[in-house]
Order: sequence, then structure tokens, then C-alpha cells
Amino acid sequence: MKVLLLKEPRETDTEADPYIQELASCGHTAASIPVLSFKFVSLDELSERLFQPERFGGLIFTSPRAVEAVKTCLESHKHRHKWDAVKDKWNEKSVYVVGKATASLVADLGLKPLGEDTGTADTLALLILQRENQEILPLFFPCGSIKREVLPTALRKNDIPLETLTVYQTSEHPDLQKNITEYFTQQGVPASIAFFSPSGVTFCLDLVKRLSGSQLEQIKFASIGPTTAKALQSHGLTVSCCAEKPTAKHLASAITHGHT
Repeated sequence: MKVLLLKEPRETDTEADPYIQELASCGHTAASIPVLSFKFVSLDELSERLFQPERFGGLIFTSPRAVEAVKTCLESHKHRHKWDAVKDKWNEKSVYVVGKATASLVADLGLKPLGEDTGTADTLALLILQRENQEILPLFFPCGSIKREVLPTALRKNDIPLETLTVYQTSEHPDLQKNITEYFTQQGVPASIAFFSPSGVTFCLDLVKRLSGSQLEQIKFASIGPTTAKALQSHGLTVSCCAEKPTAKHLASAITHGHT
């Protein structure tokens, strides 16, 4: 069965994209099309805060991009040697993350992630509320321009101090329309399309509807998580399956069993 993944391919020199691998092991042929384009911003401000851990009660990362912004700072500012000392100070505090992909990038920076099993910002907010109180220094939350307000709202409602900084901007990938059109022209209408973010729904759905025509009803729409599923439903689509957790294994399993 053909599956179209509306996400950036994540292959390395030695390994295929884990989503494509997992789907292949379930007998599906998957292809990946990048939907979003990212640009780092405010790196000087980010760098300044990273090297002042004494100002904060901890760190929050809800996306791999935010961690990549930190990595870019450390590399471009030749701060690597200074980072070792600062890193230890951050590790005395809590470094909160959503999901395994973000957790593994955080660990690569030498930080100890907490909350990798929380699949959503809502669940992470609950974990933070269990562990922190109103007396702490602000938690520092580097984030993207399109962020959901769930986490900041939950923390502020409970008077947990928070400082956010937008470190990357999200826009539509310049080749998105061309790549999706080419896929449909060459491969036909896929049996399943998996969406990975609400902005992916916003940028792709009209084109997918147009290219699918009368076959739209036959496509099984899959979602990486509940927020993206809600975005699909708000456009009047039926979500066939939603990954239990935002991992390649869980999505492949959902798509496979959602189709039986």
C-alpha cells in the first residue's frame, strides 16, 4: 500500500528515514515530502540566555528545531569549550522535553532530558506542574513562531514563571506544491496520507483535495497525534488513525491496523 508522509525526510548517510523503514517492515511503500521551511532567528538572545543558567529554573524543549537552534548557537559562537561548564549547571535544573526525537537531540548536547515519554505539550505541562512550584526562577522555553499555547497557558494559569523566546520561524516549504503535484502525477492517489502538524494540514490540504478529486473519499488520513487529528477534523475530514505516541513505530502500527 502506498503511503505519503507529509514531513521532512530524516535519512542519514547510513540509515533510511525511520518512518519509511517502519512502514516498509509492515509491507507499505512510503514516500516523504517536506512541508515546512525553517529559519532560525534571535540567536544572539538565545546564546545570551543559554550562558546565564543562573537566571532560570530550567529549560523546556517541545520541538527538535528548538534544540537545533541551540546547537547552531553553540557552533557559530565558538562557545563549545564554555558549554561544558554551563551544561553542568543546566543539568542541576530540570530540562523538560516532549517526545523521543527531541529528547535524543537534547541528550546529544550533554543535557539530561526529562519527559521523553510525554507525547504532547499537554502531558508535559502536567509533568512540570507536578514537579515545580511558583517559587522557582522562570523556566526558559525557546520555541517556534507557530507554537500552540497549551503549555504556556497551563503554566501561567498555575503561576509557574515562564520566559519564551521565538528561535525559529516556520513557513511553507518553497517546493511543496510542486513536489506534491509530482508525487500524484507519478504515483497516483496514495492509499494513505500521514500529516505531522496542524500547519501541514493548512499548507497541503487544498492541493491534496484538488489532486485526489473523486478519490478523496478512498484515502485513509493518518495523524501523528491528537492536535494534528483535530486540525484534519476541523476541515471536515475523517481521521482513519492517530499514532498513540509520536514515533515511527506507533504511526506504522496505526496505519497498518487502521487499514485492516
